[in-house]
Amino acid sequence: MNFVQGAISYLLTAGNWTGPVGLAARVLEHLEYTAVAVGASALIAVPVGLIIGHTGRGTVLVVGTVNGLRALPTLGVLLLGTLLFGLGMGPPLVALMLLGVPALLAGTYAGIANVEPTVVDAARAMGMTEAQVLWVEARNALPLILGGLRSATLQVVATATVAAYGSLGGLGRYLIDGIKEREFHLALVGALMVAALALALDGLLALVVWASVPGTGRLRHTYPTGLPRFARTFYGR
Repeated sequence: MNFVQGAISYLLTAGNWTGPVGLAARVLEHLEYTAVAVGASALIAVPVGLIIGHTGRGTVLVVGTVNGLRALPTLGVLLLGTLLFGLGMGPPLVALMLLGVPALLAGTYAGIANVEPTVVDAARAMGMTEAQVLWVEARNALPLILGGLRSATLQVVATATVAAYGSLGGLGRYLIDGIKEREFHLALVGALMVAALALALDGLLALVVWASVPGTGRLRHTYPTGLPRFARTFYGR
């Protein structure tokens, strides 16, 4: 239990939170890696999920891509990238991005594909263009899309410790350096901080998902100019 007491003592010491390699700096680095990886994943997965869900074509592609990417070992991808391209930001971020794509792609596709057909038919009957219909679908699918974002963020933030294998910072430094130097209280500090950060982000995104549920009035909705009141239901109310 000595290393547990050591970890608690380390966390409660104010001096360990300051400086360029302090806990606060490591947390910010960890959040930076997470944000960049999830953002890159969203730029790829969300448009693809929107298009496939809207057109109904390429479902097999979604299933195959999601299953294939989930089967990839993140650490293996990182090590392969490091061997091919050397140390740096690139390999860890690619590995984390591939981890985030499946949840975002599945969430976006499921959200669009499960919009009520009557809503889509009514939107088309009103003379909306396909782009406007897609916007209607996206507004109704927002909770599932954000659910995919929540899942992707949780997976990435919990796995971003691998960035330390690429000679980067983040909370993974405590895990790797602690085990390497046999200072196991430092490894426990890293594990506790990653768990706390993951729980905090998950709770925040759970609140965002809850607030995005259509028809509750928890989020302010905007509508195209001149849209009749009865038609606003197609925009998530």
